[in-house]
Amino acid sequence: MIIAYLMHIDKCKYISYNYVNVAFVKPIIKEKGRFYIMRIALINENSQAAKNSMIYDTLSAVAKTKGHVVDNYGMYSAEDSNSLTYVQNGILAAILLNSGAADFVVTGCGTGEGAMLALNSFPGVLCGHIVDPSDAYMFSQINNGNAIALPFAKGFGWGAELNLQYIFEKLFEGEPGGGYPKERVVPEQRNKKILDEVKKVTHTDMVTILKNLDKDLVKGAVSGEKFAELFFANCKDEAIANAVKEILA
Repeated sequence: MIIAYLMHIDKCKYISYNYVNVAFVKPIIKEKGRFYIMRIALINENSQAAKNSMIYDTLSAVAKTKGHVVDNYGMYSAEDSNSLTYVQNGILAAILLNSGAADFVVTGCGTGEGAMLALNSFPGVLCGHIVDPSDAYMFSQINNGNAIALPFAKGFGWGAELNLQYIFEKLFEGEPGGGYPKERVVPEQRNKKILDEVKKVTHTDMVTILKNLDKDLVKGAVSGEKFAELFFANCKDEAIANAVKEILA
């Protein structure tokens, strides 16, 4: 049996994943022959929606080599009937991460800055602004976050798909939180835990947030073509699922 570590799930349970049995537990230690399996969500806002297919193909190709699964939440094109802003990217990402429907989110906007700010305004989300492969590697190893925001317009020219590929390769290389440089791993992990605790104090819970936010704003964030299909099949938090159902009703 191959054991895979899935982030953000407390209870261990066995499921069938392709041809192997997989035990999902929190990542604690790294051992030879063990690996992480994550459900990665891709989210694009309206200004860069035309690039969704290219981003998804590049992300999926890298994720597949690591055993990860990618869910494409759109937008899928600039002509989508349901349009997302970078603010709604933050809402959607927070719903996915806090409910366990996704373990990691890849998103962005023209510069990546707006999406990063939107995601970091929510509990349970640690989003890094990533421009190049070294950013990706150090964010994973030092900050051990669960989301990245990329610039899909600024600096996104010739060879952009290669930069994306290298970013994703470095982002998912090795065990997250392994430290960089390696001798700094202990204080870096300690600071990550401190930040997690700070966010618990400075943020309220997701259900309360969803109830207090403008309903139309939230409804727009969860009305994508494939949202219901992907979200409700993978959501692990009944309270958040019920809150989303109320918004969609």
